[in-house]
Amino acid sequence: MMMNNQAGATATTAAAAATATGNKKKSGSFLSRQVKSKHDNHQQQIHHTQSKKGTATTGNGGDGSEPLLGEEELARRGNITPEEVLRLEKVTEGYLCPPEANIYGIDFIRFKLRDCDTGETLFEVLKQEDTEDDEDVIQKTPDREEVDPNAGRFVRYHFTPQFLRLKTVGATVEFVVGNKPVKDFRMIERHYFREKLLKSFDFHFGFCIPSSVNTCEHIYEFPALSDYEIEDMIRSPYDTRSDSFYFVENKLIMHNKADYAYNGMWDEDNQR
Repeated sequence: MMMNNQAGATATTAAAAATATGNKKKSGSFLSRQVKSKHDNHQQQIHHTQSKKGTATTGNGGDGSEPLLGEEELARRGNITPEEVLRLEKVTEGYLCPPEANIYGIDFIRFKLRDCDTGETLFEVLKQEDTEDDEDVIQKTPDREEVDPNAGRFVRYHFTPQFLRLKTVGATVEFVVGNKPVKDFRMIERHYFREKLLKSFDFHFGFCIPSSVNTCEHIYEFPALSDYEIEDMIRSPYDTRSDSFYFVENKLIMHNKADYAYNGMWDEDNQR
């Protein structure tokens, strides 16, 4: 789960703790919809609230009907489909599309996690607005380092061990789109521990009108883990990783990555 932004982050949840480094966010995913919409004709904005539970699979996601493609071969193809990423057997080492593939101006501006069983907010972060002072610093600084083209596409999470025992987590994302309509917006998010696929989530956002602000809550039903698996994941920080693939009309337009540690300490002041 992650929010797309400038600069990676480490996030820490409350009851299950996530810590975010940097000042930007992540994004995140999910099915069975309930939609509430508010239209503002003057501002050409739609505030679109949905609650969705994603289609989830375990294993490698392939059904054996087509050959599995490697990461390098997929990257060379250029037009990557949902069916192809669903057949990936491990987390990718690189990105399968460039940032420029996001021709729709989709930008995630808010991210919140909650425990669906208790309703407790675990973590919430808003995207910081760029200020004029920030722009002046950038313009007046000579010999500045080259900007990493993948900045904002990777997030590092640091959770407490309790997070692994949660059953269902709601991830609310708020995002804006540019001046083009977005049809069949879909996210596939695949979580791995080392070489094993833990779970694959498949969420449909649907249609987003141009120049709109949209809010969706994606419901994650976590896989059941044995005590041994939980201990192994706690002892192996950042060996748990995920790929988040975003599609419009079945064409890959965004690819974000994250990794996870579960050895964080509980902070009584809810500062993680």
